[in-house]
Amino acid sequence: MEAILKKVIGAMLAIQRHPWEQGYCAQAMFDIGETETAVAMAHEAVLRQAEDGRLAMLYEDPVITDPAVNGEPVLRAYEITRDAYYFEAAQRMLDYLLYKAPKTDEGIMYAFNVSFYEGFSAKQIQADACYMAPPFIAMMGMLDEALKQLYGFITYLRDDRTGLLYHFYDVESKSFTRKQLWATGNGWALMGIISVAAEAEKQDAFDISAELRQKACDMLDAMLLFQRQDGLFHDVLDDKDAFIDGTSAMMAAVAVYRGIYEGWMDHKYRSSADKVYMAMLQKVDGFGLIHDVSGCPDFSKSGTSAEAQASFVKMYAWRERLL
Repeated sequence: MEAILKKVIGAMLAIQRHPWEQGYCAQAMFDIGETETAVAMAHEAVLRQAEDGRLAMLYEDPVITDPAVNGEPVLRAYEITRDAYYFEAAQRMLDYLLYKAPKTDEGIMYAFNVSFYEGFSAKQIQADACYMAPPFIAMMGMLDEALKQLYGFITYLRDDRTGLLYHFYDVESKSFTRKQLWATGNGWALMGIISVAAEAEKQDAFDISAELRQKACDMLDAMLLFQRQDGLFHDVLDDKDAFIDGTSAMMAAVAVYRGIYEGWMDHKYRSSADKVYMAMLQKVDGFGLIHDVSGCPDFSKSGTSAEAQASFVKMYAWRERLL
């Protein structure tokens, strides 16, 4: 198994990365214990920090919340090195989110500076944002703001029928840009809720942590209603004609292994995660690339992606901790 993991990591590090991919992959390297590589990746994120504070920026990328995923690795790099270079970069990232990022009238951050959908405005809320910004904001000691953003995203995107989140909502037109239960988006949201819950517990906000963890279990229950026999999901959870996606399934497995390891999730979920783990082992090719996942660059079809590679690494890491 270690040989497969090594190939997956090698392929992950070979893939070109956007801001959120750099941060998520660095997080995965921290999770698996590859601290030196993770710090080097955090260093690169700081080297590419935009003047406005967004980390790991490449050219004119329109992302707003995505760069904040790099905040955790940069902050951890500071904790390891005690070099103010990293802490100051994390603070600049936080300042961008608090004071510069475009927001709704209630102060909830938009996802991009542009719209990728014809006929809609750039003032859109995205499910992915639940993981991109709130955990880092909480890590920087601003739990109330993290909760405001997290609950704000959920309020805009929640499907009352299933309890899951739709993909995109356009605030200006007051309509859904993409009213589909995108599997990976819900995977991001699930992990975001869990990450904020962990930070709340560290800050002795136990009631908040318990509430968030219950929300995570409720979301996981809703996702598992759509789990295929092989453990995976369809790219759109409730659409059996959509292509198969393993990234969302691995994110769910991360949540399960982490939740059981931390002692707050019921062991009954273990079998669903183990099913994902066994299925995804078969999706790794001879070069370490993982297939049957939502594929970059636009995630509109089956392919490969850095976030799938990182999700595999995180799944492996949390499973090993539990074992």
